[in-house]
Amino acid sequence: MGKRLIVIGGVAAGMSAAAKARRVDREMEAVVYEKSPYISYAACGMPYFIAGDVADYLSLLARTPEQMAKQGVEVHVRHEVTAIDPDTRTVTVRDLAGGREFTQGYDRLVIATGARPVRPPLPGLDLEGVFVLRSLDEGRALRRFLVDSREHRPQRAVVLGGGYVGVEMAETFRRLGLEVKMVIRSGKVMRAALDDDVRGLVEEELACQGVEVVMGKPVVFEGSRRVEAVVVENESESGNEGGRYPCDVALLGIGVRPEVALARAAGVALGVTGAIATDGASATNLPDVYAAGDCAEVFHLVTGEPAYIPLGSTANKQGRVAGTNAAGGEATFGGVVGTMVVRVFDLAVARTGLTAAQAQALGYSVRAVMIRAMDGSHYFPGTAPIHVKLVADEETGRLLGGQIAGRRGVAKRIDVLATALHHRLTVVDLQRLDLSYAPPFAPVWDPILVAANVAAR
Repeated sequence: MGKRLIVIGGVAAGMSAAAKARRVDREMEAVVYEKSPYISYAACGMPYFIAGDVADYLSLLARTPEQMAKQGVEVHVRHEVTAIDPDTRTVTVRDLAGGREFTQGYDRLVIATGARPVRPPLPGLDLEGVFVLRSLDEGRALRRFLVDSREHRPQRAVVLGGGYVGVEMAETFRRLGLEVKMVIRSGKVMRAALDDDVRGLVEEELACQGVEVVMGKPVVFEGSRRVEAVVVENESESGNEGGRYPCDVALLGIGVRPEVALARAAGVALGVTGAIATDGASATNLPDVYAAGDCAEVFHLVTGEPAYIPLGSTANKQGRVAGTNAAGGEATFGGVVGTMVVRVFDLAVARTGLTAAQAQALGYSVRAVMIRAMDGSHYFPGTAPIHVKLVADEETGRLLGGQIAGRRGVAKRIDVLATALHHRLTVVDLQRLDLSYAPPFAPVWDPILVAANVAAR
């Protein structure tokens, strides 16, 4: 019998690790314990399921236990690992459905416990109508509350937080006909992702679509059984200001934290970000114990430092590396540059690398340029404006980051900048790129090239 791999947690990282381990070593026994009813699903698709773009939540399921069994992976849903003993190489497992507890030995272990949503201890947090959006069950519950229930039809929504999920859900609520207010402590949408000039485009689009952004922090959810209002406090120079915002549904989207309690209790070292510290092989400080996904740090290729950037695309890659090495193969996770793209109604917004503010905080002498161009030939029907911002090192010309906002072609272009960051290109290198041209897709001088020309002056 081959060695046994136990994977704690499913979804992107866990299932990728188990499947890859089995492909590397066909004799390895791969066992996955997942405490939820689902082992792998497209969490990023939940706002679109709630909005009705995806008709059935089953479409979001990527893999089932039955599919994994055909690949030789044994999956146990509704099973929670409650302890890891690295000395005896065992895990303690609680069968949540059956109520029993047992121990299981391992030769290799992958921790893929993911992340948990931030839930501040606010009065009224448990009222009906207050949601977070992290698990598929939570997404289904919100869909039922908004659309499927015959008891009530919510008319007003408050979104707490201005990150990716907050922006996507503000759009979803508006598409479902609700009045929407976004309560953001800093008052800045996507504060960590965008510089102020690009953020202004996002906030303009939100305003045009009827979304009001409110500066402040929530302090109380009011209501008897269901949420009826959110009370907000705003600390300003003139004293404490704020307001009471009536609502029928409230969504907490103020971030996530790595789920590391289990790992920490077993002696797994955490990094500077608070997530599990791993090396290039996704290995932890404990022998034969690996970590991947939203519970683990990543290496940022621009800063050269550990970072916490919980994204599904990253989790899948980390999981493959962890599974390969756990099965005796050799693989290295090369790092990330923090690339993302999000839809804000009719606007697509993307970023990669460092913002100008982040680069300045790290001590770079920053050269930042932002241009407005057209996303196709000016005479072609449907051509629309696009904004490209480049952030470069003033001394070397090395590209440090980029941000793009427009109606079309944004994802294509941010991937060009991400590739440039991976290869440490300068703005002069960008000028020399042979990018595609055809009137429906890009002008003869692509906006990326236009921005590079300005940055290289």
